Amino acid sequence: MKTTELIAEYLQYVKVERGLAANSIKSYQQDLMKFNDYLVSIKRTDLTQVDNFMIVNLLQYLEEHGNSENTRIHMVTSLRKFFQYLMKMNYITTNPMQKVSMPKKKQHLPDVLSVADVELILATPKTDTPLGVRNRAMLEVMYATGLRVSEIVNLKISDLHFELGLLQTIGKGDKERIVPIGDLAMEWVAKYYANVRPTQLKGTTSPYLFLNDHGHQLTRQGIWKIIKQIVAAAGITKDVSPHTLRHSFATHILENGADLRIVQELLGHSDISTTQIYTHITNERANAVYRRTHPRA
Repeated sequence: MKTTELIAEYLQYVKVERGLAANSIKSYQQDLMKFNDYLVSIKRTDLTQVDNFMIVNLLQYLEEHGNSENTRIHMVTSLRKFFQYLMKMNYITTNPMQKVSMPKKKQHLPDVLSVADVELILATPKTDTPLGVRNRAMLEVMYATGLRVSEIVNLKISDLHFELGLLQTIGKGDKERIVPIGDLAMEWVAKYYANVRPTQLKGTTSPYLFLNDHGHQLTRQGIWKIIKQIVAAAGITKDVSPHTLRHSFATHILENGADLRIVQELLGHSDISTTQIYTHITNERANAVYRRTHPRA
């Protein structure tokens, strides 16, 4: 079978047999097609001829062409799973990935806003306009809950449980979690839902909470653009993304005494080590305050 046919068979397998989410399947597909393009470029289209040296050369090629560390790490993960499948189905007799090490990931501390910067961003949308009310409500929910941008995009009316002060969301790996939502965020969502959203719908219906002016579900790109515009209007020069609000949410509640396991649950991290990066941020911030304020620092 051709490599492209084997890739298609594998993607069907992870969809049907393993029930992976559409986004995960798409990311595997992108990696594997990039791998296929590389094999074509070196005129090695027979997967039985692929060895660990070719994989290492591919990773070097990706690095030389500006692909990030995370991209290369994801490529190794995708190829490991793909070749495991090929071995399982007896398409190959030797797994070249067994001799390929995972690129070491450097630990980068995420950018975090101060509480004052967050307050400034939240206060920037002009709430005497319909879009200003929507944007304020959306920002309040993002900072109050730490939801990912994909989770905000897919947040539905039925996910809100205001009488309990909770919302439910589907995160990575299709894992559902329940997250508290603060009073201020609920107030702004109620204003948006009652006064703005009906005019956006223009007589139509949509299950999604946050809509654009055509009554359609907001996109990830749309939210990025909105946040960039609001941050610029607030006069903040930091590079702020939707994920910056998520990082700020986690850091601020840790600084105020939240337990790391609780933060893990709120963020929907499957591994506590992912959450632990926020303890490094809070430690660095505490050290910075100490050095700045102590007379003998």
